Amino acid sequence: MITSSQNPKIKWVRVLLGRPKERREANAFVVEGVRLVEEAEARDWSFRFALYDNSLNERGRSIVERLRFRGVDVEEISESLMKSLSDTETPQGILAILELNQLPMMNSSNFILIPDQVRDPGNLGTLLRSAAATGVQAVLFPSETTDAFAPKVVRAGMGAHFRLPIRSMSWEEINVQIKDLQIYLADMDGQSCWQTDLRQPLALIIGGEAEGASEAAQKLAARRISIPMSGNVESLNAGVAGSVLMFEVVRQRSNDDISL
Repeated sequence: MITSSQNPKIKWVRVLLGRPKERREANAFVVEGVRLVEEAEARDWSFRFALYDNSLNERGRSIVERLRFRGVDVEEISESLMKSLSDTETPQGILAILELNQLPMMNSSNFILIPDQVRDPGNLGTLLRSAAATGVQAVLFPSETTDAFAPKVVRAGMGAHFRLPIRSMSWEEINVQIKDLQIYLADMDGQSCWQTDLRQPLALIIGGEAEGASEAAQKLAARRISIPMSGNVESLNAGVAGSVLMFEVVRQRSNDDISL
């Protein structure tokens, strides 16, 4: 059992929980909790190692046994150490270091999400979770957006990272990737999404909570769309707004006879 905070594995977890640069250089990230570790194991993701403590429930212990059967390095640590590493108030007793794999992108995509200057981890995780639920084929991250593999984003994504091709790109690279798509920017002053035909191949840009979309995104977007709202509500947060628009794409595409 690992009990020392100076253990190399414990120190490496702390490093990866910190800056995006460290995760990129190590090509690894941290997942915490029974559901996320289970999801990674079910998707046959590459594990560096896993850590658990005595509080782990039966479901979690089954995951540990499956990982050991696969030959993954699994070690028990003290509950106090797990608590010191955890990003939650009530740790579930398991975390893992995973390879920062890149799922392959389709050669021809018709639904791409671009979160631009979205810096709130919860909102970004929500966008990824909705993207996975709506069949988005890739999520492209400009440099101004929060790291997709930050711990809070991974937790809020609830397994979306294991289903979506996620790429960090410059705007020049993004432009090349979406050159054959209609580009829409979520904007309060845009045309109602209920009155916009979203059935054609498209890229959807969702601007950040504080500053909205960047100048580069605004130049790239051919059209702006909005979500009709009643009452005195000024706006929705990025996670909710993006989710509504992604599901509107699904709604329209599932009904070819839809009237716009």
